[in-house]
Amino acid sequence: MDDSKGGDAHHVVADAGLRNERSRVLKHADTFAVFDQHGDMHPADGGETGLYHDGTRFLSRFEFEVDGARPFLLSSTVRDDNDQLVVALTNPDFCRGGDVYLPMGSLHFAWRKLLWKGAMYQELRVENHGMIPASFAVTLRFAADFADIYEVRGMRRRSRGQDMPPEAIGNRAVLGYRGLDGVPRRTVLRFAPGPARLTPACAAFDLSLKPGQAATFSIAVACEPGPARRRVLTFDRARTELAADIAAQTSLFPRLDTENGQANALFRRGMADLHMLTTTLPTGPYPYAGIPWFNTPFGRDGLITAFECLWMNPSLARGVLAYLAQTQATDVIPEQDAEPGKILHETRNGEMAAVKEMPFASYYGSVDATLLFVILAEAYFERTGEIGFIEEIWPNIEAALDWVERWGDCDGDGFIEYNPRNHGGLLHQGWKDSDDAIFHADGAPARGPIALCEVQAYAYAAWLAGARLASLLGKTDLAGNLHARADQLKTRFEDVFWCDDLGTYALALDGQKRPCRVRASNAGHVLLARIAAPVRAAAVARQLLRPESFSGWGVRTLAVGEVRYNPMGYHTGSVWPHDNALIAYGMAQYGLSAESQRIFTGIFDAATYCDLHRIPELFCGFRREPGEGPIRYPVACSPQAWSAGAAFLMLQGCLGLAMSAPQRKISFVRPALPPFLKHLRIANLRLGDATADLQIARHRDATSVHVVHLEGDVEVLVAP
Repeated sequence: MDDSKGGDAHHVVADAGLRNERSRVLKHADTFAVFDQHGDMHPADGGETGLYHDGTRFLSRFEFEVDGARPFLLSSTVRDDNDQLVVALTNPDFCRGGDVYLPMGSLHFAWRKLLWKGAMYQELRVENHGMIPASFAVTLRFAADFADIYEVRGMRRRSRGQDMPPEAIGNRAVLGYRGLDGVPRRTVLRFAPGPARLTPACAAFDLSLKPGQAATFSIAVACEPGPARRRVLTFDRARTELAADIAAQTSLFPRLDTENGQANALFRRGMADLHMLTTTLPTGPYPYAGIPWFNTPFGRDGLITAFECLWMNPSLARGVLAYLAQTQATDVIPEQDAEPGKILHETRNGEMAAVKEMPFASYYGSVDATLLFVILAEAYFERTGEIGFIEEIWPNIEAALDWVERWGDCDGDGFIEYNPRNHGGLLHQGWKDSDDAIFHADGAPARGPIALCEVQAYAYAAWLAGARLASLLGKTDLAGNLHARADQLKTRFEDVFWCDDLGTYALALDGQKRPCRVRASNAGHVLLARIAAPVRAAAVARQLLRPESFSGWGVRTLAVGEVRYNPMGYHTGSVWPHDNALIAYGMAQYGLSAESQRIFTGIFDAATYCDLHRIPELFCGFRREPGEGPIRYPVACSPQAWSAGAAFLMLQGCLGLAMSAPQRKISFVRPALPPFLKHLRIANLRLGDATADLQIARHRDATSVHVVHLEGDVEVLVAP
């Protein structure tokens, strides 16, 4: 993420209003909304509630009142499919002259809210459950500040554009703003039926309901950037189209069912979050990184999310690879940290990106995305056998490999480093990209060029992946070359990075080739790439599961006792589910099944305490205490794509599951189910045009895999 703790462009300013209660989130394509539990949006709380489109907040206020009072909350939830926010409210006691004229609980207010194609659709149903007629006013207060997402995050601007004159006529209100980029942005609110009174800030309805009588209202809020006008549907039509879209996406994933209701909820929410976060671009589906701060394509996040879900739905990987190939850098652009062949770190829309108030419109400050691009391309071929697609993106793969050799090694020592060109961009360019993340044992910051341990492991895996793809395409000389580079890197890495007294690999090498002798979770990624010798892989696993590193909920980013350890630090002691998933999967690759299951169990247990069973971006690294849940991180994104996919990669690791389209095989090597699962059914698991339904069961000494149904040319193998 670009959420570093340094410059204003990166840091999320966390004042008292930010995330001061559990929020509710919806997303569709480039539009997302953040509500409080009442379904409201507040402009004055310093928080992130609002309706956003293309990096701009189009609605900053939407507050619901009944006779001038805020209703009582009965319930609030986002449905299992993430299609709608559903809120139930009731009235407080309404008094006049000391007498109650409408008792509490007489009225039931049922809100339904959804997003579809750049608009928010809301339906309010009001019913009188009291014994007497009820006359009251419903008031909706609204405003649009057209703040850029970076303004909402706390970045101050020297100047802004101009508000356009508001309109309020009949059943429609229009709020507008023309940015410094010259783009007009309009928020159009339509009410049905029309309100009794309408101003540019308020819509009021006068209601009189007999006992048992109900009334229904709908409000559509369209985001209109530029001159085009958006087509607005009825609430029912929008709901129907959204449901069909979700059903089509869901059909691409297998169904997972267990005897554990908590696990079922976790898997359902994870899939639903992946569906919601995925936007269909011209190049295919792309999982946006997270809400609210990262609703945009990120290279590293998209690649890791696609890898986590590759066994379930390879179409995500294809979409990610296609988009990143299309946006691959071709020139040296210092202010964007761009170099030929480098893969995108992130892209941003919105006014501030357009006028270059920050460098992230197209930004390439990521040292590992280019390596992960090559790794995912080879994994995608193994999963699908689509050699035609590999041939299509081969020039991009070759350019990525060329970047590793020409640009990735800043000082020619054989290791891959970063040394950012752009002082307005990211100081650190691995996945831990906050300014305080990479340091020496005494706490002194590491100075560049910096070679991270996990990046060397990724480079090793990328050389091997490139070699296999080159061999498939008949480029035998290149394949041999890449193999040789991988072998050389493996030998040098073991010699230079291993710290015998720590029982793990150094976090990084600084510009003077001094190792950062720090116990951090980064070393666990080394196992993912299988560059470590088995004996050292086992040692790393032991270190990561010691109390200093393992909180009980997961592996901390930094071990207790390190000088910069802070359980509330973004990258210096917190627990990141995606980090744990990659570590657990890496452990499983070395046959460290018990260790892998322990991590999976910790993350699963944490999820049972999380709202909606949704695994957030991260949580604090405090030690697990009996009877208590994990402690929330105050500005964590939720949902977050690579967190949503984490459970699926950990499950794959436990099962020893591998899928090979070229060999037409689904393989289970030393399969195991974690302690919280006794049975798992996987239905509609696809390999090409073949499908398999599988029943997996844990016994005392083994785990069995039973083929319930098999259709098409595919073989299921189980190796003990």
